[in-house]
Amino acid sequence: MPINITMPALSPTMEEGNLSKWLVKEGDAVKSGDVLAEIETDKATMEVEAIDEGTVAKIVVPAGTEGVKVNALIAILAADGEDLKAAAASAASLGAAPSFEAKAPGASAPRDETGKASVAAADTRSVATPSASGSAHPEVSPQATSKGEGGDRIFSSPLARRLAKEAGIDLSAVAGSGPHGRVVKSDIEAAVSGGVAKAAPSAPPAAAATPAPSGPKGASEEAVLKLFEPGSYELVPHDGMRKTIAKRLVESKQTIPHFYVTVDCELDALLALRAQLNDAAPRKESAPAYKLSVNDMIIKAMALSLRDVPDANVSWTESNMVKHKHADVGVAVSIPGGLITPIIRNAELKTLSAISNEMKDLGKRAKERKLKPEEYQGGTTSVSNMGMMGVKDFAAVINPPHATILAVGAGEQRVVVKNGEMAIATVMSVTLSTDHRCVDGALGATLLAAFKGYIENPMGMLV
Repeated sequence: MPINITMPALSPTMEEGNLSKWLVKEGDAVKSGDVLAEIETDKATMEVEAIDEGTVAKIVVPAGTEGVKVNALIAILAADGEDLKAAAASAASLGAAPSFEAKAPGASAPRDETGKASVAAADTRSVATPSASGSAHPEVSPQATSKGEGGDRIFSSPLARRLAKEAGIDLSAVAGSGPHGRVVKSDIEAAVSGGVAKAAPSAPPAAAATPAPSGPKGASEEAVLKLFEPGSYELVPHDGMRKTIAKRLVESKQTIPHFYVTVDCELDALLALRAQLNDAAPRKESAPAYKLSVNDMIIKAMALSLRDVPDANVSWTESNMVKHKHADVGVAVSIPGGLITPIIRNAELKTLSAISNEMKDLGKRAKERKLKPEEYQGGTTSVSNMGMMGVKDFAAVINPPHATILAVGAGEQRVVVKNGEMAIATVMSVTLSTDHRCVDGALGATLLAAFKGYIENPMGMLV
């Protein structure tokens, strides 16, 4: 019996992903644990492993396809001894279109004994998928159809339809290069550069308006574009990462009552200790075993502060206060197109050298978009450091479900008063954003005072 390979849910919140690369081809034999493909989510690119043995009979969704829905059919395996053509024919019987499977809220992809997300086998029968309102309805294909001027159906990807609409292109004038003539992104781009596609006809006045997608609301695109001269701009479609960032920031500002506390911390003792520890680092193959940064010490100080002030190490829910037993510190890392927050777990228990080496590894893989969901989802607080960019101070937006985030400015020489006399010190301003539902003003001030204590007396981080 043919084995359907479907688009896996690589995180509980994933709804679709981009199939960036196939690592197998039709006719290849695969066994459980073999890597089949690379899937790009809004934050990372992940390898997907097979959980069944067989031979690749048909690749349904080609490499480079964007917006593939979770549980959509992407390939078919022929079981041992099964005829490849017969197995591939099962894809044709489904119109070579991804099939859907109803999915319980919050369900995630099956995982193997190593904890890695794996591609699941699915039945070949038609199934239903929940609609936006929560009711199930049968789906023909996620590559949903549109109508040409003659009323014929035109198979196209959601991204291709959106790009065509923005460019004023009639889809019926575009030859599709995707499976079964499906119009994909590259076809629209070629039509735009070739200038041969007809302008899309305007919709009749009586046509029903298409419901706007859910998500952050703002000024309509039409209203914004009216403010600018035609030809003075270009439209750059939002990618998955930017959409996720926008959604979470709007959620944060609409649901979390922020308030802010700022203190100045003197860094001279911390800088001296950092230099001493780096000079004492043992060498491995001519390179030091670690090289501490100021940010590494800030992560440790924040974790120890949450350990010392446990009432601030919390998350808010409508029913309960979630009090965390460890300080899992997320660290904002800028990557092309947005940012991601890899997490140092149990940071209060780790040495500075362990935090430093772990942060270097997470930061490197974050920029390569190779982090696993469990490496950037969750956490109990965050640190956002813009000091290396010369920013003196700023206030960061809380990242749910956290109740706090620390915004770190640049360390700079300032005039300070000590014992009634002026002196020069290296000073860093930090601002703590807190969720006022669970961290009151006095509690936030207590947490920030603990942090200041560790920064100005850094030997306390070593004992």
